[in-house]
Amino acid sequence: MRIDFRSDTVSKPTFGMLDAMIRAEVGDDVFREDPTVNLLEKKMASLFGMESSLWCASGTMSNQIAIASHTRPGDEVICEQESHVYYYEGGGIAFNAGCQTKTLAGDRGRIRADQVLKSINPDDVHKARTSLVCLENTSNRGGGSCYELTEIEKIRKVCDDNHLILHLDGARLFNALVAKKESPADHGKLFHSISVCFNKGLGCPAGSILLGTQKFIDRARRVRKVFGGGMRQAGYLAATALYALDHHIDRLATDHEHAKKIGAALSSYPGVKMVLPVETNLVIFELNDGDDPRHFVGRMKEKNILLLTISDKRLRIVTHLGITGEMVDHFINILNKFR
Repeated sequence: MRIDFRSDTVSKPTFGMLDAMIRAEVGDDVFREDPTVNLLEKKMASLFGMESSLWCASGTMSNQIAIASHTRPGDEVICEQESHVYYYEGGGIAFNAGCQTKTLAGDRGRIRADQVLKSINPDDVHKARTSLVCLENTSNRGGGSCYELTEIEKIRKVCDDNHLILHLDGARLFNALVAKKESPADHGKLFHSISVCFNKGLGCPAGSILLGTQKFIDRARRVRKVFGGGMRQAGYLAATALYALDHHIDRLATDHEHAKKIGAALSSYPGVKMVLPVETNLVIFELNDGDDPRHFVGRMKEKNILLLTISDKRLRIVTHLGITGEMVDHFINILNKFR
């Protein structure tokens, strides 16, 4: 039995998804003639209560398009110090948008309104113009932690009062919505733009959507073209997203249950020093001082179980569409034999 806990991006399309791809009606999306892409964009905009949306190849692309569309070179972007837009997007904020960042130390990847307020630069020619705030929900390096809507509301007020734009990296937003029993529209009314991945918990082979006003999406479409993101018969991929929206959202709760079960097992394992609180489908943990996480990964790999180190101390396990209850139990049994 091979168990791949490295990421929720490793899952394979289901037979239902493959069938949806085969049956998809397609056209040239750059000409805006792909009916399946058009349907997905319309459906997502309606779901979030936003004016328009844009199909993108990946979550990194949709985030980077959003940042480049909202800012001008020399601006400053506020984000959490381990947020995906800063930590995992190849320096794209600087390279693509010509902006600098002001990173804040959050609580498991989540920042507060008072932190944002204190971080806004004054109107001074010596300072970069603060123009954009980026949040991440759920937080990847925060162990799948979820924002409270009340805190987002406070952050939005700070943004409104100071003429800032608020963007959400919602790569795993549907995990948060299921865990917190919230609706897409709850978030749609709080953000100027939202990026949502289909290739993580929803199990699609690729793709992300960027949501916002019609004016913003018109600009984002031009930026997407500059980034080389104009795909042609993208409807074959969009069809998998439409399928996932109908079949893979409710099942995210199963991934969360699996993650919590793994988290509990790790918490009782003598070799584990700390496990971050498990809210969704990510489990981040630390081994005892002096233990090398790479050695733990190597021992697990010998048992055909794959997981990741994310620092010199921390490891990550991600549950997803390809992980069954039997696999979770098998992992726990192997873990117990390591004692």
